[in-house]
Amino acid sequence: MNTRSYNTVSANKSTVKKEWLIVDAQNEVVGRLASKVAYLLRGKHKPSYTPHVDCGDNVIIINAEKVRFTGNKTTNKEYVRYTGYPGGQRFATPKEWFVRKPTEILRHAIHGMIPKNKLGSRLNTNVYIYAGDKHPHEGQNPKSIDIKNVKA
Repeated sequence: MNTRSYNTVSANKSTVKKEWLIVDAQNEVVGRLASKVAYLLRGKHKPSYTPHVDCGDNVIIINAEKVRFTGNKTTNKEYVRYTGYPGGQRFATPKEWFVRKPTEILRHAIHGMIPKNKLGSRLNTNVYIYAGDKHPHEGQNPKSIDIKNVKA
């Protein structure tokens, strides 16, 4: 028996082939969209997936201000942050975030679904979120992808 045929090939920085993908977020549910984008950022859709290597794709998200929440989450959900000072706990609803920073809702949701380590910090730089349908990445020839067909 030839044991060389059973070797496991592990991806590394030089062997990974990264693509540019573009996702239209219009009328998508925030959590479902974020989980599928995190799946693409990690590279779990590729047969050469390696957990400790950045083997995912670069993802461009357009129309981020047109995402939606299900149920009453737009008014009832609360994002909590702490300034670091006594009495500095601040609360905000998604409705308030849409007015102030419409792209930060998706960035926050995606960040929560990737690892909290050096690899996760690196993966955060591979997602580009824009309000509106214009983006400055035409030179990378991004491939349009229907997020509903991604099996996360």
